[in-house]
Amino acid sequence: MTTEATETTAAAEAVKSFALSPEEIEQFHRQGFIGPFTLYTPEEMKAQWRKTRLQLLDRGDAVYPDDALAGATNISNYDRHLDNDFLASHIGRAEIVDRVNSILGPDVICWRTEFFPKHPGDEGTDWHQADTFANASGTPQILWPDNSDFGGTITVWSAFTEAAVENGCLQFIPGTHESMNYDETKRMHYDPNSINSVDKDGVRRGFFGYDYRQLQKDPNWTPDEDAAVSQVMRPGQFIIFWSTLMHASHPHEGKTNEMRMGFASRYVPSTVTVYPDSDHIEEYGGRISLERYGSVLVSGENKNADNRMVTETTRGKKF
Repeated sequence: MTTEATETTAAAEAVKSFALSPEEIEQFHRQGFIGPFTLYTPEEMKAQWRKTRLQLLDRGDAVYPDDALAGATNISNYDRHLDNDFLASHIGRAEIVDRVNSILGPDVICWRTEFFPKHPGDEGTDWHQADTFANASGTPQILWPDNSDFGGTITVWSAFTEAAVENGCLQFIPGTHESMNYDETKRMHYDPNSINSVDKDGVRRGFFGYDYRQLQKDPNWTPDEDAAVSQVMRPGQFIIFWSTLMHASHPHEGKTNEMRMGFASRYVPSTVTVYPDSDHIEEYGGRISLERYGSVLVSGENKNADNRMVTETTRGKKF
């Protein structure tokens, strides 16, 4: 092999594509999810999480200040990729972005990340779907172009710890992503006292202080839990799903003292409008200003001039 051919082969390997195969794309569109895929070894993820967990205690450069957050609110876990180097790199990893491109196309932004901890004894997360993400705030947070009445986001849920049935792994109901069972224009009542105190058909389930059943289009409808599948994942694995897929999680049974930690990064085409006509988010008992917020372009071009965009973290790391 010539030197030129060797260099060409090396270059091709360096830009290896992780795009979904035609069979995987068909599977995704049929069931609403695909994976899990391995991004880090369990040992790599455990070591990285120990380091990152300590770094996250410092909110000095976080885009949302401490005084904007209530004690029990889930929004305290939003968008730490905007100040943490590891998370900033994670959302743009080719292993993730190439696969998301297979679904959404070449021009993609990451518009939100969230941590989802489940501590020993925590309730499971109730069955839900999200389209515009107006479910808790009452205001659409993403709007697809051309007045689309159905959109959602691609969620990449990464296991930063073991995720098993006993400590609260995800559950999906395959094939439920193409129609909404909930009306996000309705309002849910926030009650922090309901956290970890609700029993639903023998299972402890809640939604961070809300009752998601209040959004049901048909109050007598119940999810088909017999069709549910549990997504057991090792540290360092991730799974991809439509936010409109019926999903939930098991309770943490407390058989171990270790928390279950998931990290969700959310992606949409760059034509989608993020936080339209909003300068703050008010939900889960807290309020955060969007003054320092920005979406991150992870591939292609930004096709929506109305979106707030950032090109580096608050610590100066380039996306």
